[in-house]
Amino acid sequence: MDNKPSYPSGPQRGGNRPPFRGAPRKEEPYAINERIRAREVRIVGDNVENGVYPIQQALRLAQEQELDLVEISPKAVPPVCKILDYQKFLYQQKKRLKEQKAKSTKVVVKEIRFGPQTDDHDYNFKLKHAQGFLKEGAKVKAYVFFRGRSILFKEQGEVLLLRFANDLEELGKLEQMPVLEGKRMTIMLSPKKTAK
Repeated sequence: MDNKPSYPSGPQRGGNRPPFRGAPRKEEPYAINERIRAREVRIVGDNVENGVYPIQQALRLAQEQELDLVEISPKAVPPVCKILDYQKFLYQQKKRLKEQKAKSTKVVVKEIRFGPQTDDHDYNFKLKHAQGFLKEGAKVKAYVFFRGRSILFKEQGEVLLLRFANDLEELGKLEQMPVLEGKRMTIMLSPKKTAK
């Protein structure tokens, strides 16, 4: 009887990757290879005949192609797996997420406050700011704040906000007409899409 050390048969974690050493890595987003706990799995993809396989056979198929068995839909019965290069798969997932984030840019809302009797100098100063915000792609929420008895000037406030929206109509679209909420009368302007 020879005293050769026995090595576990079957696919090893990640093909040619070095054995695990050191502190545990952060949790993997997908179960791969031996971490898949199901007895049988449904394999889908281009590089194998789609169907349900016992887990050992699925692992052997992945090993033969020097790829990983990746559980992509763990809640399905049986779980759905693909045979692929796991690192490449993670890279593509990250890239896709990055692209989606870039497309769904966060909407920034900038506020501009007026008093009911704002003078022209102050008005023009705030108008310039609003133009800058709209050019940057931010929404502008403009409001007139009525303090104490200044609520008597609410018509003046409405005229001021409509003039403001009118002066910005090349850059911004009025989302709502002036609305009085408590002591504030508000309008919202969203940037117009510029033709590229």
